[in-house]
Amino acid sequence: MRDYKHTTPTATKISGDKLPSTARFRWLIAGIVLPITILSLVLLIKSPTPVNDAGPAKAEAIAAKSQEPSPNRVSRKAVSLPNKAGTTNNLTETKSGTSKPSTPAATQIEDNGTKLVLKVRSGDNLDQLFRRNNLSINDLHKITGLSLAKQYLRVIRPGDSIEVWHKGETIVALHREIDLYESLAVTRVNDAFIAETYKNAIETRIVEKAGTIKDSLFLSASDTGIPNNVIMNMTGMFAWDVDFILDVRRGDQFVVVYEELWRDGEYIKNGKILAAEFVTQNKSHRAFLYAGPNGKESYYTADGHSVRKAFLRAPLAFSRVSSNFNPNRRHPVLNTLRAHKGVDYAAARGTPIKAAGDGKVIFRGTKGGYGNTIILSHGGNISTLYAHMQKFDKKAKNGSRVTQGQVIGYVGTSGLSTGPHLHYEYRKNGTHQNPRTVKLPQAEPLDPAFKADFDRNIADLTLRLNSQRQLLASLSEKTEQLQ
Repeated sequence: MRDYKHTTPTATKISGDKLPSTARFRWLIAGIVLPITILSLVLLIKSPTPVNDAGPAKAEAIAAKSQEPSPNRVSRKAVSLPNKAGTTNNLTETKSGTSKPSTPAATQIEDNGTKLVLKVRSGDNLDQLFRRNNLSINDLHKITGLSLAKQYLRVIRPGDSIEVWHKGETIVALHREIDLYESLAVTRVNDAFIAETYKNAIETRIVEKAGTIKDSLFLSASDTGIPNNVIMNMTGMFAWDVDFILDVRRGDQFVVVYEELWRDGEYIKNGKILAAEFVTQNKSHRAFLYAGPNGKESYYTADGHSVRKAFLRAPLAFSRVSSNFNPNRRHPVLNTLRAHKGVDYAAARGTPIKAAGDGKVIFRGTKGGYGNTIILSHGGNISTLYAHMQKFDKKAKNGSRVTQGQVIGYVGTSGLSTGPHLHYEYRKNGTHQNPRTVKLPQAEPLDPAFKADFDRNIADLTLRLNSQRQLLASLSEKTEQLQ
């Protein structure tokens, strides 16, 4: 028989519903806290490292927002900042092999930040542009506090563009084109900015064109691909020697060597005419652009004489002579023999009338049958008269000085006139002379000290003109053979 009195006590199994209240509470806490702790550790291990404002998460947000149509937003592109002069100043876009055509370029962001092109609209100012695009106003104040930046940002006009590189609202850099040749660059240095200007990389290409007049100078020149503004400048070069209203004939030839300005592989505009030749009635007129040591540019003949004369042959551009200089002309209104002491140039009402030479306005007003008239005194006992004007230019006042080519009035029909035209007279020592044939005073010739340098400069241009003339002769010969 077992002696229970001396037996070692054993653990007794207690059913769950018999647990003490303290034990149940401990198991409840453990069941809640332990899973939460494990879940937190798992999430902490799997979570990505935090990103700054310029990271992928922000880029995706920008991309999503940029797809919404809104007139107040502008496109953003990740690009490198423009280089200064001495290197290429192209704005190079970053290319991504993973980007899709439908994905905005704003999703690609470099160290320089996101490029933002601010387009100026009517009524805009810099403060509005920055606020509209969520850019730092504090940075704007720092930038405009720089004297150089203030100088070139003070005035903005509708259609202007300002390029900004930014990270979030923080400005990294700002770029504005001042003109074709120069730009402003503002760059962030720590918490401040520096401003400087640099030269744009402009490529100059020399173009040679030549042609023969078949109908009119403008149409024939356009057929050869010469732009209208180059044609106008060429006629201006020879306006002292050639009356383009009356002297031009079918078969006359022209050659022009001029500049084209290109940037980033794109044509920008035409530059200067370097040399030109106009052959009319078998007489050749050549002109070469030359800038002396003082930097002043002017056109000269091959022997160093200025093509500029003291007077223009005609004070109107491209009209027609309706009545020439004639001492025995019958007056169209009075029907009597009455000397016509000038030249009449028929033109549309309102056509600008230019001063034939530098001078002083000694008469402005109504003068009998001349109607509204201006008389200029040019010195050397030479005066010119302009009659039948519709109205005067406000700058051409009595006693005022005018320069050659300055607009002094507009074509009209005032006085005894049968239609809109300009009556132009040239007087020397009080005697009327034919404006179309009178020998005009020469302008100052090239300084002999610069003649050797001038000859070196025009050597290549002379070869170009000669080459084009030979080409025209060859084409003319082939045309005659075909006929």
